[in-house]
Amino acid sequence: MTKSRYYFYQSFRILLFIASFLGLWLLSNQTFSQLGKWWSIICTVINLATISTLLLYGKKNGMSYSEIIRYQPKTTRAKTKILGIVVVMVVGMGGMFLAGLLVYRQFPYLAKNLIEPIPYGLAALNILLLPITTTLAEDGLYLGIGVNQSPKGKLAFIIPALFYALQHSFIPLYFDFSYVIYRFLSFLPLTIILCYWYFKKRNPVPIMLGHFVINLATVLQIFIVSMWPILYESM
Repeated sequence: MTKSRYYFYQSFRILLFIASFLGLWLLSNQTFSQLGKWWSIICTVINLATISTLLLYGKKNGMSYSEIIRYQPKTTRAKTKILGIVVVMVVGMGGMFLAGLLVYRQFPYLAKNLIEPIPYGLAALNILLLPITTTLAEDGLYLGIGVNQSPKGKLAFIIPALFYALQHSFIPLYFDFSYVIYRFLSFLPLTIILCYWYFKKRNPVPIMLGHFVINLATVLQIFIVSMWPILYESM
């Protein structure tokens, strides 16, 4: 893979998120703040586009999705799977709290805009759609292509980790420098650890399980406040 194509794949989701929010802003009468509550639905749609792109990439290179991420069935022990979930949850939440402290001088800092109410039917539908599609899309892109195809050799995990974290700065899209930095720093410790772990072990299973669980926790919160908006108002 050429370097230009590699960097295109790594920036692919960033471009999609920016284009999607800008397009919705231009076509609607809503502000970026109003559009922000739809981030989880937009994310699911972009996940499907990413998965389709990964499948096309695999077809052109004679690879299945499993081969892209180097999935080996029945080779991961239960304690390794549990470790993956614990690492993602602890480092993921810890990164958010640390970023909130650094950027906003608040601890713990809660970004309420990420769990705004949406129509509860869509919130219910997205309970499984978002965690599954996000795991397949992001880990396929940043681990499968990002780490495995990296031109950096011994530092192969650095570039995908940076793009992996950076994409979150535009989910949702706000023209607020502090927010962009907050989102980037929130995920950077986790993405570095996950990309390094995958770089060393080439086993996506514990990472993908942890990724699924933390995203499931997020959409469950959105569903709860969508069912009972008073809970959001009291936060």
